[in-house]
Amino acid sequence: QVQPVESGGGSVQSGGSLRLSCALSGAAYTSHCMGWFRQVPGKEREGVATIDSAGLTRYADFVNGRFTASQDNAKNTMALQMNSLKPEDTAMYYCAARNSPYCSSDLSHLVFRYWGQGTQVTVSS
Repeated sequence: QVQPVESGGGSVQSGGSLRLSCALSGAAYTSHCMGWFRQVPGKEREGVATIDSAGLTRYADFVNGRFTASQDNAKNTMALQMNSLKPEDTAMYYCAARNSPYCSSDLSHLVFRYWGQGTQVTVSS
């Protein structure tokens, strides 16, 4: 059973940083496109970043150079380093795995099959 598990969320002030981690059990990162997504109540889940089996990353426009996705294949973990956080970044953040080593360009959450339970990120002004 493929299961992503997120950690590292919390509360920070505007301009601060957080690092999210995602541990993947039941499979190797090299077999899956991995993604970070976020959702606030009443809104659709949106893509933040994806990273494919070769380490190629894609980011949503709103990231604007503030976030960096990375993976450690030896440890089977993925991270999202978030800097210059804004109040509008407040959301539940999810890690997900796709049944393909390749990521599409549109960061759609609809093609991701395996989801973590989410970790809350709260940014205060």
